[in-house]
Amino acid sequence: MPAKKYKIKLEKSEREHLENITSSGTEKARKLTRARILLKANEGWTDQQIQEALNVSRPTIERVRKNYVEKGLAAAINRKASSRQYERKLDGREEAQLIALVCGPPPEGRARWSLRLMAEKLVALEQVEIETISHETVRQVLKKTNLSPGNTKPG
Repeated sequence: MPAKKYKIKLEKSEREHLENITSSGTEKARKLTRARILLKANEGWTDQQIQEALNVSRPTIERVRKNYVEKGLAAAINRKASSRQYERKLDGREEAQLIALVCGPPPEGRARWSLRLMAEKLVALEQVEIETISHETVRQVLKKTNLSPGNTKPG
């Protein structure tokens, strides 16, 4: 078997930190597993032994080793931050229109607003320049304001 490209040599403080993480048991399972991988690799265990002991795949072990050597301890044990950018569906003016809509009376023949009904009405409004909006977006906006379409009590 070829020599390992990414050898783990933990400093004393890093090893103690990882031991504290694994002994506390309050971290997420993936973080605990990654910490255990590093500890076992530091003790000289082979990838095969680590794989059998921790029930993880070889690529996971190799990825943890690589991240530790190239990026450091934090990158090796913590989850990678998402780089996805979420675009806002509604701006402040459109959210204000939605809130005004919800605070007004429900449509004729209805006892209260539904999320889907609000989404349809918001798209139909001339003041709002959106082509489509999902009921889930409406729900999220209302959740931020503590408004509920089904709430018949004032306040």
